[in-house]
Amino acid sequence: MKELAVFKGDDRTKGTLFYFKNGQKVETTLDGRHFFLRASVEYSNPQLTVEETQGIIAARLLESCGNYFYQYGLHEVDKKDIDAICEMLKIPSQGVIVPYLLNTDEIEADRYSMNPLKESIVNSGQSAFACASVKTEGLEIDVKFVQKYDGSLICKDEIELIRRHLQTCNNSYVDMVDAVKYEQLENLSRAFGINLNIRSMRMPLTILERETTDSLLHHIIRETHKGYESIECVYKCMGRSMKNLTTLLTVPHSKKGYASKRAARGRIYFEGVKLKSVKVDYRPALLYPNAIDPADVSVVKADDSFTIEGEKLANYSYKETPSSPQFFLYSLASPENAVLWHGIGAFGASELLKSYTTTRVACAKDLLIKDMSQKYGIATKVPLQFNLVPKYMWFHPVHRNIDASIGCVGNLKDLADLGMKMEHLPAEQYIRS
Repeated sequence: MKELAVFKGDDRTKGTLFYFKNGQKVETTLDGRHFFLRASVEYSNPQLTVEETQGIIAARLLESCGNYFYQYGLHEVDKKDIDAICEMLKIPSQGVIVPYLLNTDEIEADRYSMNPLKESIVNSGQSAFACASVKTEGLEIDVKFVQKYDGSLICKDEIELIRRHLQTCNNSYVDMVDAVKYEQLENLSRAFGINLNIRSMRMPLTILERETTDSLLHHIIRETHKGYESIECVYKCMGRSMKNLTTLLTVPHSKKGYASKRAARGRIYFEGVKLKSVKVDYRPALLYPNAIDPADVSVVKADDSFTIEGEKLANYSYKETPSSPQFFLYSLASPENAVLWHGIGAFGASELLKSYTTTRVACAKDLLIKDMSQKYGIATKVPLQFNLVPKYMWFHPVHRNIDASIGCVGNLKDLADLGMKMEHLPAEQYIRS
C-alpha cells in the first residue's frame, strides 16, 4: 500500500500479454499505468503443478486485497470487507494492480525430470533445445513415465488433456503447454471460486525474435558486452570473480539447435579491454531431479563447439546470433513492479534473487545499462519482493511433493486447509556489496 501511494506509471511501458481460450491464443496490451505483479509457471512440464497453482492463487489474493484497500483505504478488516474481496476474486482482475505470469521460454523441455513427453523429447533430438524452438511433431506420451508416476507427478486425465492439445497446437510446444495449463486453470477457477485466468508473457526468446536491434532486450545484451568494464560490473552483481570468465552473460545457440544453459560450457576472451570472443562447447549433461525419484534425472544430449566474435555481441542482432541471456538480465525487460517468488530460502534460489536485486540497483545508479528509463521507460528501481513462505508451500497430501500435478490431488480442500502465508522480502537484504 505504501508503494501504491507513490506509484507513478509510465505510458511508454507496455506489456503485451496473452491467455488461451479453447486452445486459441488471445493477445492484449496493457500500458504502464498499471502496477504489474509478476508470478510464473514453467514450460518444463505441460501439466500444472501444485506449486504453480498455489503461486497463481497467491497472486490473485495479493492483487485483489491490494486493489480493494487501494480503493477503500487500509483499515481493520471485517466480514463485509472479506465478502467484497471474495466477490472481486470471482471475476477477472480489475484495478490498478495487474497480476501476470512470466513464462521463461529459454529453458529445456524436461528441465525438472517431470515431463510425460520425456522419452520422445530425447529421441527427437530436442532435449538440449530451448522450449521456444521445440516442435511437437514426433513427441508422444512416455508410457513408462506415466506408469511410474501415476498419482504422484501426473494423472490419467491430464495425459488425455496433453494428448488432445498435442494434436491441435500447430507444432508449437510452448503453445501446447499454455493451452493445457489454461484449460486446467479454467477448471480450477470453478473449483476454488476464484478466476485464475491470469494473462501471461513469454520471455526472452519470443520477444528477442520479434524485436528490432534497437529494442530493449537487444540493448541490454549490447550494453553488458561493451567491454571488460561492463562484463566486470555484471560479474560483481552475480558475485562472480573475473579470474576464470566461464559464466556467459548470454549463451549463444548452436547451429544444430542446442540452447541449453546446462549443456553449455563457455569462456570469455578479451583483447586488452575489448571483448575479443566467446567460446562455447555443448556437451551432454544432467538436468534437475524430480521430488519423487531423485535418481531419475533427465539428460540433455548435445555435442558442438564454436566461437562467436565479440563484435557480434557488442553490436547484437538476435537474427544473426541467437542466444539466451541470463534470467537476472532479461527480467529487466519485464514490466514488473512487484514479484512473487516461491519458497526463497528452501525451494527458491536466494543467490538468483541476489543477482536480480543487485543488478537492478546497479541499473538505478546508471552503472550498468544506460538509457533504460529515458529511452525505454523502464523503471530501474527494485520491484517489491514477496515470497511464498516455505513452511506453507502446498504439497501432495500423500507424497508430500510440491511438483505433483494438480490432478493428482483428489480433494483440493486438502490444499486449502494447509493455509497460505506470504512475506515481504526487504530488498536491502539481497544486495551484494
